[in-house]
Amino acid sequence: MSTQHQQSIHVAVGVIKTDDKHVLISKRHAHLHQGGLWEFPGGKIDAGETVQQALARESHEELGITVSQTQPLIQIPYDYGDKHVLLDVHVVTAYSGEPHSKEDQEIRIVPIAALRQFDFPAANRGIVSAVRLPQRYMITREYASVTELLDSVEQAIANGVTLIQYRDHSLDGRDYRQRLKQIRQCCVDNDVLLIANTSLENFQQHDVDGLHLTSRRLLDCQQRPVNESMWLGASVHNLSQLQHALSINVDYVLLSPVKYTASHPDALPIGWSGFQSMALQSSVPVYALGGMTDDDLSTAIACGGRGIAGISLFS
Repeated sequence: MSTQHQQSIHVAVGVIKTDDKHVLISKRHAHLHQGGLWEFPGGKIDAGETVQQALARESHEELGITVSQTQPLIQIPYDYGDKHVLLDVHVVTAYSGEPHSKEDQEIRIVPIAALRQFDFPAANRGIVSAVRLPQRYMITREYASVTELLDSVEQAIANGVTLIQYRDHSLDGRDYRQRLKQIRQCCVDNDVLLIANTSLENFQQHDVDGLHLTSRRLLDCQQRPVNESMWLGASVHNLSQLQHALSINVDYVLLSPVKYTASHPDALPIGWSGFQSMALQSSVPVYALGGMTDDDLSTAIACGGRGIAGISLFS
């Protein structure tokens, strides 16, 4: 039966953090769909239930805990072929009780940084990325000197930024690599992810955390250009580009321009309604880009995004 005639199964999923660096996962029973794989706890939302109510019920039934507070993380539509699901994922920010298995499922509390070492259902891939990614994403601007670049990066880190993309299309390969190398140590020392926005050739010559594809480089890729141990992001501006990004298994996307931006005055903003429409069709985290301010963070999350990204926002 064609998936367009299938009813989507709406599932509430809970990311239960036991502290800032650890999360609870459970293993699906072997006889179930996607059996034997690890997952984040949750279950089907019953008629008349809200996501929060379903998550509270499932958490009590499965783990014996009482959930008192959650916040949205990501919504993931996913088509398995034989089944279509919509995962409505919330982070459990407050609960009482000690989690324990009430349904004979194996459960573990694992480091967030180690989540990629576990086998999850394909639909959970975006959840793993969202859990590991912060809400604020800095993109560097073009700087006249290395000193200015380092000062900007250090200031952003001091302000709590933990994800930085080094972007400077004005530099040639050698100069780009030299500056990238100089800011790498600063990021390593502060446990900050450094993403290179550059050619694959440049990327392969440096020890950074991931590669970001411009929309042009994205469309040139017919498969994922880096291995799964590295982050892969892409810039997208419309649904067609988003679908292509998903087809090569990117880990996140930057969607722009959401609002008017002086750096691209001729680009027509998609607005928050356009952002929300596309974010809800993405199975990976989406950052809002273009004219962002700190006040936009809550709006981006409410519209289904992971957070906000910007150049002038952080520099």
